[in-house]
Amino acid sequence: MSRVANSPVELPKGVEFRQDGSVVTLKGGNGELSLELNSEVELTQEENLLKLSPRSGSRFSTAIAGTMRSILANMAQGVSEGFEKKLELKGVGYRAQAQGKSLNLSLGFSHPVVYEAPEGVSIETPSQTEIIVKGADKQKVGQAAAEIRGFRPPEPYKGKGVRYSDERVQLKEAKKK
Repeated sequence: MSRVANSPVELPKGVEFRQDGSVVTLKGGNGELSLELNSEVELTQEENLLKLSPRSGSRFSTAIAGTMRSILANMAQGVSEGFEKKLELKGVGYRAQAQGKSLNLSLGFSHPVVYEAPEGVSIETPSQTEIIVKGADKQKVGQAAAEIRGFRPPEPYKGKGVRYSDERVQLKEAKKK
């Protein structure tokens, strides 16, 4: 059984914690994030440590306490440091250009692909083949990066497409006569 909930969440310097009933709010340099705690989880604060514990001994409450602890730890890291995902474009003529909150992609289709960034997520393009997705909410950053990758995932024969910078694409061998 996992014991994730047993370790406390340490709040970094500059992160402000507030709890109104079951709603927890963390505020820091990168913004403000809120989370509604499950009724099966109890939260206690000791100085700059947040401790979560299950209200009952049931399997569900133990599991949800670990999940809530992980989400709170990600929120604390997000409002202090932030999260980022890097994407690369591989292929002849594949380009990306950020314009404000939108990303213009040229991915070999007959039309350009325009992606609007969700609230709380910023998109940068240091070069035409690199995309950096940044934000305070880990879930939103990962979802935005997955949606961009979904326009043209890497294909298995030449490796062309949009991929994460640390992703390794296993290439298949071409058909032989």
